Amino acid sequence: MMNQNDQNNWNGMNNQQNGCSQDGNQQNGYPQNGYRQDAPYTNYYNEPDGTSNYVNMYSDPERPARKKGGKTFLKVAAAVAALAIVSVSSVEMYKLFGKDARTANWTESAASEQAADSDQATEAQTEAVASAEKEDSAADASAAVGGSKSAWINMAAPADALTIPEIVSKALPSVVGISSTFEVETSGMGNYWGFNFYGGNNYGSQKQTFPATGTGIVMSEDGYIITNAHCIYDNDSQYKAGKAISVSVVMGDENETEYDAQIVGYDLQTDLAVLKIDATGLTPAEFGNSDDLQVGELVVAIGNPLGFELFGTTTCGIVSALNRNVSIDEREMTLIQTDAAINSGNSGGPLLNGYGQVIGINSAKMSSSYGSASVEGLGFAIPISSAKDIINDLIGNGYVTGRPQLGITGADITEADSQRFNLPQGVYVYSVAEDSAAEKAGIRQGDVITEIDEQTITTMDELNAVKNEHTAGETIKLKVFRSGETFETELTLEEVK
Repeated sequence: MMNQNDQNNWNGMNNQQNGCSQDGNQQNGYPQNGYRQDAPYTNYYNEPDGTSNYVNMYSDPERPARKKGGKTFLKVAAAVAALAIVSVSSVEMYKLFGKDARTANWTESAASEQAADSDQATEAQTEAVASAEKEDSAADASAAVGGSKSAWINMAAPADALTIPEIVSKALPSVVGISSTFEVETSGMGNYWGFNFYGGNNYGSQKQTFPATGTGIVMSEDGYIITNAHCIYDNDSQYKAGKAISVSVVMGDENETEYDAQIVGYDLQTDLAVLKIDATGLTPAEFGNSDDLQVGELVVAIGNPLGFELFGTTTCGIVSALNRNVSIDEREMTLIQTDAAINSGNSGGPLLNGYGQVIGINSAKMSSSYGSASVEGLGFAIPISSAKDIINDLIGNGYVTGRPQLGITGADITEADSQRFNLPQGVYVYSVAEDSAAEKAGIRQGDVITEIDEQTITTMDELNAVKNEHTAGETIKLKVFRSGETFETELTLEEVK
């Protein structure tokens, strides 16, 4: 069934996977209504000085300088000394065996001969300096081509970047584990378009629980944690269990401390969630600016792949692409692409730049096979610059403000379905939320929406694409098929809450 934020789960999973580890199953998410967490978080923005600790957590502090020792001078000096000896020997050998203008005239004076020798020695020394500098650069390039890890890291990292151990040491205290427990009611009965068969809804049903693990980022010393929405809300696994019945935050690579967590808010459309734990004195991450990234730049990912036994696993790579438009289970997202390894359980963990600053939130990877092609090194992260406003909304309101909704759940009517059920192609309305915009506009369960704003639509994606061009409070026109007749109605969009 679809959620009330007008999303379609009729189609199956694609080959892109979110990285939350869940009994071997990957999770993704559709947009859902946000969940607002009440007190004790209501006063977070109402501190005595009227400011919020959170707002400034994304500032881009001065990048730390790193001292680098140079070895080029020593190499040049050694080369000059060595070539000075070599050049003398070369000159003497040249006089014995050479055959050019300088040695052809055997009647030249000794003074002229010595001057020529001196000029050649000076020239050799000058060439030696240039040669040593060339060799220094060529060695680095050659090592990079040959696969030297240190060489390509140096080439990918900014000039004043930290070393990778320094990056990890800085960021690791801000990386936590997320453990969620989901509950699902199982049944042996099938259903199609909401109609249950075999005479009942609860025949043979029972409740079962299953766990999932992921990664989170400490964003404030008083216990606010950022993670992926699909780590705390299951809408796309085979279970479709919804919001987790319990969530906890695990601290430290020995898993020595675990806190119960409250879900402050989540947004499945952007795959972001904020949790709150009752703790103080935590080490918040430093946040950078993802708009400053360049393709080819060094990035480091930290997370908990496959569970907490591998807590704090570090991988590194480069930015493979920026502003990559990726479709993940009906959601269009603009993400950072990286070849740093991201696996199940890395979801919600930080993607770091060369200064140890969070510039992305790891969210998804391409599966190991995509059609007939073999796929490696395709990971994706949510840019922190675009995540800031969403996170602020989740903390301040529990949901993303200004986002429009119709108030229906629905499914695509394919061409085959159209012929089978004698219905036009469009969006079949499963249900209508009480007191929603759709109910006020006269939409009913069983209707088929065929047009929005005079644009013909055949899928939920197309319906949402047009809807999302508007904001809450605006009015749209719908064409609806009902009981063999077609009519038009106006609908005023309402804000998702």
